[in-house]
Amino acid sequence: MSRLIGAAAMSFVTTVLTPNASAQDADVAAIETIVESVGTLADRGNFMDLEALYAPEVRVDYSSLSGQTAELKSPRGLMTEWAATLPGFDRTRHELSAVEAKVRGKQGSATADVVASHWLGEQFWQVEGRYAYEFENDDGNWLITSMTFVLEEETGSREIFGPAMEAAAANPPAIIVRQQTRDAVRTFLSGLEEKDMEKVNGVWAEDAVQHMPFSPEGFPKRVSGREGLMAHYAGWPENARNADFTSHLVFYDTLDPEVVFAEWRGNADIVPTGRTYRQTYGGLFHVEDGKIALFREYYDPAAFAYAFGLDGDRGSFRGEE
Repeated sequence: MSRLIGAAAMSFVTTVLTPNASAQDADVAAIETIVESVGTLADRGNFMDLEALYAPEVRVDYSSLSGQTAELKSPRGLMTEWAATLPGFDRTRHELSAVEAKVRGKQGSATADVVASHWLGEQFWQVEGRYAYEFENDDGNWLITSMTFVLEEETGSREIFGPAMEAAAANPPAIIVRQQTRDAVRTFLSGLEEKDMEKVNGVWAEDAVQHMPFSPEGFPKRVSGREGLMAHYAGWPENARNADFTSHLVFYDTLDPEVVFAEWRGNADIVPTGRTYRQTYGGLFHVEDGKIALFREYYDPAAFAYAFGLDGDRGSFRGEE
């Protein structure tokens, strides 16, 4: 009987524990794959996919190389730093070995030896050392929360970085261009919030165009040129208060890093009518060299007509009774 019980118990243990062991092996493999992918994606300049490997806040420690203390960074901030330099090299190669990962529930860690080589013309710089990573599991996805590099050996001159950064700035990668595109849109909308017309006017390209296909009768559906757009928005500071356009701003990237579709909610008190303008917007923006060249604006004309007194109930945007 005891043998039968023991056999049954062993069968139970095998049935219960084997799936858990397999799951842990899969998590270890996932973490090791991420560690190997960091260098590969960086060498290929694929910063968009690389950014997705990091948690919303990551501790970055390169103190053994730079002498600077560890910092907490956003994934976008970290990618911006790397994208401002790495694409300027003729070639980089991060060669990893001895990758080892461990999993403890929702937490993970990994170490790896690395040889990082950088070429630019006849210049060459190489570092050897060891990486240590920390991970957390977010709904089944392992994300990097901490990354530490320990320098062991260095070859060549760090003077290579100056020319590399110049080369990267002359031909910025897509992630940098996308950031410039988003920044131009944020500048425009925050300028309206702050009633800072210098910010608003400064964001337009000389030949900028704004399309407003749903503008109600009597309001333009197209405004062309920087001067025309400056005039179009000139009355905003006197006619609006308590504006909010960026609290719910969402961007949708396109294949072209200079083109982005944005959604946002608008709230503003309209002074001449005493009404609150609540709106949901969609906007297609084409940004060239940090300036908005095209803004195609989509909104509900009924909400516009109510807020600005075009419904015949109370006054009008011009303060008429």
